[in-house]
Amino acid sequence: MHQSVSSAAQQAARSGPLFVVLNGGSGRGGADERVEVLSRVFEAAGRTFEFLPVSSPDHISAVATKAVRRAKAEKGVVVAAGGDGTLNAVAQAVLGSGCPYGVLPQGTFNYFGRAHGISQDIEVAAEALLRASVEPVQVGVVNGRVFLVNGSLGLYPRLLEDREAYKQQLGRSRWVALFSGLKTLMHEHRRLDLLIENGGDKQRLRTATLFVGNNALQFERLGMDAAAEALGRGELAAVALRPIGTLPMLGLALRGVLGQLGEAENLTRFTFRRLSVKTRRPRMMKVATDGEIYRLKTPLVFEVASDPLLLLVPCEADRVAVA
Repeated sequence: MHQSVSSAAQQAARSGPLFVVLNGGSGRGGADERVEVLSRVFEAAGRTFEFLPVSSPDHISAVATKAVRRAKAEKGVVVAAGGDGTLNAVAQAVLGSGCPYGVLPQGTFNYFGRAHGISQDIEVAAEALLRASVEPVQVGVVNGRVFLVNGSLGLYPRLLEDREAYKQQLGRSRWVALFSGLKTLMHEHRRLDLLIENGGDKQRLRTATLFVGNNALQFERLGMDAAAEALGRGELAAVALRPIGTLPMLGLALRGVLGQLGEAENLTRFTFRRLSVKTRRPRMMKVATDGEIYRLKTPLVFEVASDPLLLLVPCEADRVAVA
């Protein structure tokens, strides 16, 4: 994306007050420890800051809205410290406000932060934040709800629900996520009968899941380089699973782990700027955005947001190599 960034936004990024939405329920270590680390870093730099703690997931949106209001009034920066859900909720509030947006990512997979060279070590990320500059970053939306990494319906939201249940029992790790995903794929899954409209072209699509991505790193890790390249052209990329049995589905999962989905035959792939997804009758559907699940009414409209997110991106010397 090549939109220009206002001098006011760049000035806010360099010296404006930081309003940090801090989710104590996500990330490594306790909230008090993270507050102590961030306070030390910001005070050493002589930067004004304020923490806006989130006591419950239900309060994230309200706290994020308050942070945006304060940042607009005081020409400051809104910063999200937490997992993917926190980053998403704060981005939802920030988008279109004109405020710069900083992230201190603490999620399990952290595709958004990793794609922009932002460390998961909160002290390293905070120090880089102070030297970062504003860059416009593409955002996806579905029925007005933001997604930074991906949005999906069908099997994928079910995978996320099951993964969360296993994490409650076994803890948060990539291995737990992989294990729960394989368990979910071994069951029969209902197929969706969708009518999709892309650029005036309409077609029926029968699929177990429709996955829409907005993160080049995630597609590259899956071996889908063409989809990753589409994001650089200001588009979103979609992947739909053709009707197949359990064993072929497990084979696809293995290809995904090995980064070879680009060669798979059982997938339908396409790119777009705006995609309408209808069902035979309007109804509520479970839709996942960046790991959080919502019920949205069809038709579902996936599209590139009209405004970019004004993300604070680390300077070259502070960028963390993608692992």
